[in-house]
Order: sequence, then C-alpha cells, then structure tokens
Amino acid sequence: MQQLIDQINKYRQEIQSEPVSNAAELEQFRIKYLGSKGLVKTIMGEMKHIAPENRKDAGQLLNDFKLFVETHFEELKLTAGGPGLSQSGPAYDTGLPGLPLPLGGRHPISIVRNRMISIFQRLGFSVAEGPEIEDDWHNFTALNLPEDHPARDMQDTFYISKNPDWLLRTHSSSVQIREMEKRELPLRIICPGRVYRNETISARAHCFFHQVEGLYIAEDVSFADLKQTLYFFVKEMFGNDVNVRFRPSYFPFTEPSAEMDISCLICGGNGCSVCKRTGWVEILGCGMVHPQVLENCGIDSNRYTGFAFGMGIERITMLKYQVKDLRLFSENDLRFLKQFNQEV
Repeated sequence: MQQLIDQINKYRQEIQSEPVSNAAELEQFRIKYLGSKGLVKTIMGEMKHIAPENRKDAGQLLNDFKLFVETHFEELKLTAGGPGLSQSGPAYDTGLPGLPLPLGGRHPISIVRNRMISIFQRLGFSVAEGPEIEDDWHNFTALNLPEDHPARDMQDTFYISKNPDWLLRTHSSSVQIREMEKRELPLRIICPGRVYRNETISARAHCFFHQVEGLYIAEDVSFADLKQTLYFFVKEMFGNDVNVRFRPSYFPFTEPSAEMDISCLICGGNGCSVCKRTGWVEILGCGMVHPQVLENCGIDSNRYTGFAFGMGIERITMLKYQVKDLRLFSENDLRFLKQFNQEV
C-alpha cells in the first residue's frame, strides 16, 4: 500500500511539472494521462493486485488521483487550449478585448414603412392589420369587384387549393372591410402589410410586395380632405420641392377615383427612363369610398362618406432612395442593404 502511495505522489509531481503551452501539447497531455491507454487507466488497473483488506483505501487514493489529473487538465485548457489559438501558438490572452459583434440594421422597406406610418399617425390615423390569407368576400366582393373582374382570374391571384374561396390577399383593402364591419365610426386607419399577385418578376414588378392603404369614414368627408391629406404626406416624405398632380381614374371601390403623380425625383421632372420621359411618376390610387362598399359593411351611405387610398411601399422606397430595380429589395444582398444603415 505504501508503495502505491509513493508512486501516486511521484506521478503528481511529474504531472505538475509537465510543460503545456499550446493546443498541441495539451492534446498530448490528455492522451498520455487521460486517454484510453493513459496513465490513469493503467493505475486503475492495479486495483486487482491489491490485497482485499487495503482495496477501500486504495480505491479512495486512486479516485483522488484521477480527480487531480482531470482538474489539472481543465486548468491547462484555460491557458493553453483556448479558442482561436494555432497548434503551436502561445497561451490565450484573456486580457485582450472581445471580438466585436456586427450590428444588424433595418431593411429599407421597413425604414420607409415606419416613416409612412409616422406621417399618417400625426394626422390621427391608427394602424390596423389583418390576415394575409383572405376569403373572397373581404378581398373582392365587399369591395364591389364584379364576378368577371380580371383580378379574380387564376392567372392574376394566388388561390389556396384546400378551399377555392381562400386566397393570398391581393391588397390590404381587405383589412379596411374588416374594420368597417365593426361599425365603430368615425374610422381613420392605415393598413400596412404584404400582398401577393401572380405577376412576372421584373425590375418593376414582383409576386409579392408591401402596401399602405388608408381609410377615413365620418360625416361630411370630402374629396378636398383626401387631397390635403395626400399633399401633406408627399411633402413630409419627399420634401417641399416635389410637384403633385391628380388624374381621373377608375376603381370599383371608389367613386370618384383618381391617381396621384409626383414629379420624378430622379430626373427632376425633365424626363428619363424611370418616368418614361414624362417627368411624372404615379405613386398611388385614391378616391371617395363607393356607397355600395359602405352598404356592404352595414354603414349608412346617406349619412357617412369617406375616402380611401393605397400605395406600394416598394414604389415609395424606390423614389425615396432612387433605386431602379424592385428585385434588389428581396435579394438579401448585404452590399445593397448596408447602404441604408450605418452598420449591417
């Protein structure tokens, strides 16, 4: 038994004086002492040669020795086996500053979306949201779209095969219908969100995009209220030097209807490929809410009137930052995205 004690003490001194200064030497230490054929395994095998009356004390001695070797190995790992060291490099310097973590940034679509929301909230509009999978009533019928309207065709809309009445919403106007059905008037909301249309992907179109639609319903709402609201938005978003014009148009859910153009920010209204040499770029559609839409939602069209508008966030973002290709917003290229943030 005394011989075993002397042997263990000798091994302890040897282990403590073992030179370990890098990851390669640390691995050699592990194999030599803690490996499947290492010293600890070998010493443990000596138990069978110890007299039965001494095995209890010997077992305690060997277990203490094993714990000593494992503890010493863990201590060596902190100084000689830290992450980032080469096989022959020096011990890890814990006094060095940590590696900086890159910070993410907001997507340009999110930046402009938040800006648009902020502008309309200053006019008293609140944010309303709804499901992206809609039914025919909220997406088409309640909005006064006839049965033969092209938007209902399979080649224009993504339908859900599980139920032919379900589809990916083609506009966020469906949220307006859901809010009008609550009949909590007056109603002043904007509806931001993603929408889907079956379109060929190009520099000016995508199978999905983002919209912000607005709705104001109360007594004595006029087209003048609509124009002043949109004038305010354009000036706040693009500055006072931008010109604005309204053109008559047609939408099934508004009457009268109009499209709103601003002077091209890329060419300054002189004419370029983006504005098709006209000097004007269309940014939204708008109009007074059709009486039938009000009646479909249980609102008395003889008492209440309202206006609605809708615009694509990608279109506003392209004009704001003078981006000429819509596809850049969904390619997740950090070289493009980091231009809109200080750190990405």
